[in-house]
Amino acid sequence: MSRLRSFGYAFQGLIFTLKTQHNAWLHLVATVLVVLAASFLGVDAADWRWLIVAIAMVWVAETFNTAVEYVCDVVSPDYAEAVKRAKDIAAGAVLICAFAAALIGILTLWPYVDAYIRVLSGPVQL
Repeated sequence: MSRLRSFGYAFQGLIFTLKTQHNAWLHLVATVLVVLAASFLGVDAADWRWLIVAIAMVWVAETFNTAVEYVCDVVSPDYAEAVKRAKDIAAGAVLICAFAAALIGILTLWPYVDAYIRVLSGPVQL
């Protein structure tokens, strides 16, 4: 029962992140678009692994960033330069992960997109 409760708390954390963080919604849209595109393009299992790692990396960074922000707000409700820096550094980590994930997505999906375009632009067979 305790493990089940732990999963519930974890899902509450994810829902809280989505409710309070605008960028989490951007990550959710990107996640859905990548999953739909990869499914449509018939991405193979090896390439799915790359996409899953990239998506997970961004979500882990975003949720840790949210946790850092809330802990900082509790520890120092008033403005403090050190708290600002901690929040900026955590946000920077999300940015690094998002850029890396975008590159992984482009490098992984481009061959499939290219092949699809070639099929569409090929000669018409009657």
